[in-house]
Amino acid sequence: MSPTPSQLAGGEPFRVFVGYDSREDIAYRVCRRSLLRRSSIPVDVIPIVQQELREAGLYWRERGPTESTEFSFTRFLTPHLAGYRGWALFVDCDFLFVADVAELARLADPRYAVLCVHHDYTPRESTKMDGAVQTAYPRKNWSSMVLFNCGHPKNRAALTPEAVSTQTGAYLHRFMWLDDGEVGEVPFVWNFLVGHNKVDPADEAGTAPRAIHYTSGGPWFERYKDCERRRRRSPRMTMSRPPYQWHPPCRWTRDRDPIASSSSLS
Repeated sequence: MSPTPSQLAGGEPFRVFVGYDSREDIAYRVCRRSLLRRSSIPVDVIPIVQQELREAGLYWRERGPTESTEFSFTRFLTPHLAGYRGWALFVDCDFLFVADVAELARLADPRYAVLCVHHDYTPRESTKMDGAVQTAYPRKNWSSMVLFNCGHPKNRAALTPEAVSTQTGAYLHRFMWLDDGEVGEVPFVWNFLVGHNKVDPADEAGTAPRAIHYTSGGPWFERYKDCERRRRRSPRMTMSRPPYQWHPPCRWTRDRDPIASSSSLS
């Protein structure tokens, strides 16, 4: 029998750490709102803000030319920020949850140090977001959504502030502190890449997104304001729900049903 999300978090709210980038504040707010709105369990949504980590002496890495976001490396501080106990989820800020995060939390398996979607993904563009360099590397996008077993001995030993501030991108993003068998897999629907993953008409219930990831850039960027839109399809939802849309300047909505706004999410 799988442990409950409450048990995974040691009886506390399930912790979700979201990478924060000052250019994408609205994306963080929408991600946070989508998590809280659909969760059937208590959830603590915590932004990972690089400047705060620097001020606390937990991160001192100089930003490199391939870092497309402010949380490119700080995401790996999740176990440390969680006190190296229980389970915690990390997601990029450009995620939109359309299902209950408790379903994802229940996939936690103590046999693994981390669990993620094992994407086979090679970006087609040379830039993303607002002109950031798009890089291709093995296990691309695996680290954009990670369920961390925070107390796992290898995570405790490897994911320290010192290591996160000094280790190579390859070491961190490819989970090189772990053996392959310690990197568990969850269904791709929990990191559904817009423009890459597809819903299988023969298995809509099994392939419809549970968490949508605007990995190349979301509609809050001018360049991506007309990016591919996904219908909210879930076994629990009717198939006629309208797609999510971006309405400038500060909110994602469904028709007549606001998802988020800067005034409602503070």
